[in-house]
Amino acid sequence: FRVLMQGLASLPRADAALRAALQARADREGWEVLHAELAAVDPLAGERIHPRDSQRIQRALEVYQLTGKTITAWQAEDTDPLSQYRIVSLALMPSERARLHERIAARFQQMLAAGFIDEVQRLYERGDLSADLPSIRSVGYRQAWAYCEGQLHYDDMCQQAIAATRQLAKRQMTWLRTWPTLTLFDSEANDLFMQVATVINQITLT
Repeated sequence: FRVLMQGLASLPRADAALRAALQARADREGWEVLHAELAAVDPLAGERIHPRDSQRIQRALEVYQLTGKTITAWQAEDTDPLSQYRIVSLALMPSERARLHERIAARFQQMLAAGFIDEVQRLYERGDLSADLPSIRSVGYRQAWAYCEGQLHYDDMCQQAIAATRQLAKRQMTWLRTWPTLTLFDSEANDLFMQVATVINQITLT
């Protein structure tokens, strides 16, 4: 959504040799060391990127070493592809966190009932995928993969997947609160439709 609204910076293309060198260093020293190096030159990126997010650490260091400019500085130069349009930003957010947590748990149980573990098991048995891939590191898949590897018991897998989803939802809500010119609505409100319609009518009349 942010890319749609603000565009993409003209970042340099990937450099295979530099990426291989960074990967070799990570294999020797660990991604935490490279993350600390990134944080030293780009504190904002260091704060934003998790110390074990190898893909983003590698890219941020690659950009800095190729250009001498941090990835944060590059991203601040985003273009505005929708400048000719009037953009109205609306979002739904539950006012009761307990209700949100109930829905997250119920949704994960629905995924399990629909065959989620069987799906991950088939991916695991292919043999050409690993836990280091971004898709497998995603919430839910990471915990199910660990279960398929025998690292987690079933109940622990469920608890950890639900907890990780809660953390993701918390980060998403924090991100929404920082979005400029965003109008938030309580997703649990009985008159939600009328609230949204009223705001849209007010905006279109101004």
